[in-house]
Amino acid sequence: MDSLKGSIERITFYNPENGYSVLRLKPDQPKGPGEGRDGLVTVTGNLPELAPGEYLKIKGEWVNHPKHGIQFNVTTIEQALPATIDGLRKYLGSSLLAGIGPKLAENIVDHFSLETMEIIENQPKRLREVPDIGPKRMKEIIRAWQEQKQVKEIMIFLHSHGVTTNLAIKIQSFYGDQALEVVQSDPYRLAKDLHGVGFKTADKIAQALGLPVDHPTRIEAGLLFLLEGNSHQGHVFSPRNNLISKASELLKVIETLCDQGIERLAEAELIILDRIPFEEAVEINTLNAVYLPQFYYSEIGVAARLKELSKVFPSRLSDIPPALTQIDKALSQEQAEAIKTTLSQPVTVLTGGPGTGKTTTIKALIAAVESAGKRYALVSPTGRAAKRLSEASERPASTIHRLLDFSPTRGFVHDAENPLKLDLIVVDEVSMLDVVLANSLFKALEIGTHVLLVGDIDQLPSVGAGDVLRDIIDSATVSVIRLSMIYRQAEGSDIITNAHLINQGELPNFGEGGNDFFRFPADTPEKAADWIEDLVLDRIPNRFGFKPADIQVLVPMYRGPAGINALNERLQKVLNPGNILKPEGKFFGQVFRPGDKVMQIRNDYEKKVFNGDIGFIKDLSATEKTLTVDYEGRGVVYTYGEADQLVLAYAVSVHKSQGSEFPVIVMPLLTQHYMMLQRNLLYTGITRAKKLCVLVTNTKTLAIAVKNNKVAERYTWLDGRLKE
Repeated sequence: MDSLKGSIERITFYNPENGYSVLRLKPDQPKGPGEGRDGLVTVTGNLPELAPGEYLKIKGEWVNHPKHGIQFNVTTIEQALPATIDGLRKYLGSSLLAGIGPKLAENIVDHFSLETMEIIENQPKRLREVPDIGPKRMKEIIRAWQEQKQVKEIMIFLHSHGVTTNLAIKIQSFYGDQALEVVQSDPYRLAKDLHGVGFKTADKIAQALGLPVDHPTRIEAGLLFLLEGNSHQGHVFSPRNNLISKASELLKVIETLCDQGIERLAEAELIILDRIPFEEAVEINTLNAVYLPQFYYSEIGVAARLKELSKVFPSRLSDIPPALTQIDKALSQEQAEAIKTTLSQPVTVLTGGPGTGKTTTIKALIAAVESAGKRYALVSPTGRAAKRLSEASERPASTIHRLLDFSPTRGFVHDAENPLKLDLIVVDEVSMLDVVLANSLFKALEIGTHVLLVGDIDQLPSVGAGDVLRDIIDSATVSVIRLSMIYRQAEGSDIITNAHLINQGELPNFGEGGNDFFRFPADTPEKAADWIEDLVLDRIPNRFGFKPADIQVLVPMYRGPAGINALNERLQKVLNPGNILKPEGKFFGQVFRPGDKVMQIRNDYEKKVFNGDIGFIKDLSATEKTLTVDYEGRGVVYTYGEADQLVLAYAVSVHKSQGSEFPVIVMPLLTQHYMMLQRNLLYTGITRAKKLCVLVTNTKTLAIAVKNNKVAERYTWLDGRLKE
């Protein structure tokens, strides 16, 4: 890295949300690169709040900005108080301290000279010696000095340990005056309290503070970090031996210390140990399964509530007159059986692939329930899935969160104490339902309410922990109806036909005469990326008339030239390039512009946007320091500091696409994606396409994915608990 030393002449721009700064620096060594006629250089980067007159030692790199010329882009920074009379005047007169303007700053420095900063720090009452400083103003200056000193201390401390300014600002705003104390006394709290601060960042700080590698606090934090990470992989619990082995490797300590850490966490009720006979269990008499409490109680709760719901007779639909339950003769025997079972059995599962008539069955069922004057609700785990259900059923549908009336402060309004008043609930896209949300839903249902769980068992499981639909079916404790017949309205679609071929382990057809399913050959990630750009920008719009906004690129992995990250940058460059007339901002490593396609990546209940929601940026205001995203006609405002909830969405993961449909999908499959080349991932991806599906792959790679029907096993015990 390049180095630069000098004093700040002026601050051109400072964004308090993310620390992005543009300043002019007078370097110690004149005649260097980027120096203007005034002898100053431009410095940019995410920095602590600075003031003119401060002396900096910075490292980074010189870059040539297309509009503003040569600039120094900062990576690390060391600050020092000004050491010259002129520097002191600029520093104190920069509005950094409340109560001191340029004139008063000049008076203070004239009075105390080079001892000014030592006086303010250690003998602040001597400020009364300066004309125009009375008791009130002196107190204001002392208070302001202490406040900015605390902020600067935490910023400098975090910067010195490799923490970005964005995270430093988050830490400071979250903990306030206690920020430095928290970081120094228990840095692992950061990983628990703040999104974006992982265990490794907290551990780096802890190690720099001298915490021993075998300290109990570090071991416990590492174990919790691994358990949380396992839940993000879909596991409800972790096998104890696996957890010990991974913790030993991560923390570089012996396994005995990790096992002792598990016992301490269990005693503190931060984890729960259980005895489960899963396949890898060796000693069944030991407490071999390690749960985080929310997943343990959710799994227990789902099993207990489903048992209660499924065993109640008579139930809420038992009194429907036979005349109202006549089944439409246009329905298949499978569909008729599904409706009869749902009306007679308190809990039923309806599963089947695309085009097999699940929605038609739901519509016929609802017609019968409406005729009897019964109360019902249609729900899905996500907003996009709920919208699809509503459009297909021609009835109102909502998310589970909305049905249960969730608020960030109160939690779910409807629960076991305040259940929903329903006779029937239809839950669609149950393959997306994780165990925690399932528990919240089922405990809010009164005993006697009929439950119809609808989903495609061959799709990917939920993004969250659990495999609820598969576990319920595998338990064989409730009625399961499988729809297999493909209907006429789907017969003309190669998308539907090929989805079923893939599901049966056969290669899809790309025969002549097809009009909605195509393949472009690619052996390398670079070739695949070239094809994707061409398809999205030119070929599909020119051949079929779709706009690029109608096309969703679905990708198995994040890294590489044909990964999600690289494709988003590439597609943004060609679909929404920057120019001097268009505002843009760089937030948390991403550049956003009006017109960009973006995705929300975590639930924000206050804004009512949820993980997986896709929208378009319609405004970016440097004045208000906000960006506004249009979600299908609803504008949602984000501050710059909240922009880490958004990512570019020209390309997204197949998992994130669950529950959604897009007019067109383009999906690369490459040997570099070998870890993700699975039949259910390919099947899920292509069934997201409504009108056109394009694969970018070669025959060999496609065959690997089709033949690999091994479902990634998740550590869950819901099916076992249902059987108990």
